[in-house]
Amino acid sequence: MLDAAARKLIDPPLNAAGRRLAVMGIGADTVTVLGLIIGLFAALLIALGQPMPALVPLLLSRLADGLDGAIARATRKTDFGGYLDIASDFLFYGSIPFAFVLLDPGANGVAGAFLLASFYYNGTSFLGYAVLAEKHGIETTSQGVKSLYFSNGLLEGTETILFFVLLCLFPTAFAPLAWIFGGLCFATATLRILSARTVFSPNKDQT
Repeated sequence: MLDAAARKLIDPPLNAAGRRLAVMGIGADTVTVLGLIIGLFAALLIALGQPMPALVPLLLSRLADGLDGAIARATRKTDFGGYLDIASDFLFYGSIPFAFVLLDPGANGVAGAFLLASFYYNGTSFLGYAVLAEKHGIETTSQGVKSLYFSNGLLEGTETILFFVLLCLFPTAFAPLAWIFGGLCFATATLRILSARTVFSPNKDQT
């Protein structure tokens, strides 16, 4: 819901930084992998009981996630680069709730499982929509220039990052926050499926 607005603010400085990194010979895929490693390190810190210090690598990993696309736009976007980026994002997004479960399985286990299930459902609806959008030739740049179609929803990347920041700031509130955010993820995915039913209906293709 916030990604389109956030893009207007962050894309100009990211694109400028991406051009400079591209001139230095740093590739987009390298930054993608580096961002994933930093993000997984944040998850490790959380699992070891250090959620506050984990904020630094967590936010750095999301900076890298923005920079890889900026570098690609400054050089050459590739299908593999887009694929690597989305796979890395999903691994990172799953690692943070899992880390909180490892931090306190008794208090966080059930809520964490619910949250991960909601991520799984939301991610499936997201990727399935992207496949159908490609098939029907539907494109958008409202969330930035992407290799995959990014359909909007109640919760997007910006909201998820803010949610992770809240978890790190208030780790003892993981369970209630996870139930709330997971419920909104389920709602987001269901609304996306209802939207797909309208957008990709056979009757629409025939008009």
